Amino acid sequence: MFESPSCHWCLRWHAEIGPIYPNTPESRCAPLRRVDVDAPRPADLSEVSPIVFTPTFVVVDGGKEIARLVGYAGEDFFWPLLARELVKLPGACPN
Repeated sequence: MFESPSCHWCLRWHAEIGPIYPNTPESRCAPLRRVDVDAPRPADLSEVSPIVFTPTFVVVDGGKEIARLVGYAGEDFFWPLLARELVKLPGACPN
């Protein structure tokens, strides 16, 4: 998750999804990693395309970007959109 401390939608995601995400099947195949967009990019994420909006959720496999979900419009949208992106992982996540 690429985020910014001043991002309202990031804070909303952390309030609505953050507490439960670690206990979901999705987190087992796509663990959450928080990256501040204003900080230097970690070397292992150097091949991820530029981040324009926050939050941006990037699915990475072996350092390569597989999929991304830009923005957060609420819990009702997040889970189906995330599921759509996770099927792009090699050995896709179980439903």
